[in-house]
Amino acid sequence: MDKTKIAVKIFDNCAKQYQDKFMGLELYHDSLDLFCASIEQENAAVLDIACGPGNISKYLLEKRPGFKILGIDLSAKMIELARLNNPAAEFQVLDCRVIGQLGQKYDAAVCGFGLPYLSKEEALKLIREVAGLLRSGGVFYLSTMEDDYRKSGFKGSSSGGEEKMYIHYHQADYLTEALRENGFEIMDLQRKAYPEPDGASTTDLLVVAKKTDERATVIASTPPS
Repeated sequence: MDKTKIAVKIFDNCAKQYQDKFMGLELYHDSLDLFCASIEQENAAVLDIACGPGNISKYLLEKRPGFKILGIDLSAKMIELARLNNPAAEFQVLDCRVIGQLGQKYDAAVCGFGLPYLSKEEALKLIREVAGLLRSGGVFYLSTMEDDYRKSGFKGSSSGGEEKMYIHYHQADYLTEALRENGFEIMDLQRKAYPEPDGASTTDLLVVAKKTDERATVIASTPPS
């Protein structure tokens, strides 16, 4: 059973519903604003990983119209919507597990809730590859659902459909450790409660980090609060 193919099929089928539900990003404005403010280059090259319908790209371009954004996603239907929502940006179908093949440098990268569809090993590899794609001083925004990784499993899709896909929960400890090991300094780490339709809530983990190229042993004395 290929968990990725199942997720892509569901996202292709539910792309419009996902867009309708998640185009607004009010809960995350403060962290995205910090991300934007931390990018010094006026016409920064920004990589939007697992871009979905281009909701984050749209917000970034509203804040910083000069950004040169490339968005990638495995769902062709999501890419279609992203292009419609952001005619000034570039989008292509690409697996985030092979972003190293892009072969160019970026000033910033954002991965908004792409990690729930990646295993722990794939998530750590993504962080390594983002580090390789960012210029020194580059800024990385990373968000995911936080919980014990062992609770990962098949769940209902975030768009509200009946089909189930495999959701990986991730933990701040190993994600922040991987960021430090790959030369990032944690600028901001916060958690937000996301209300679910059934009245429960999930914890969203939001991290903004800057690539300093310093090793973990140098910045380990200033862990995130």
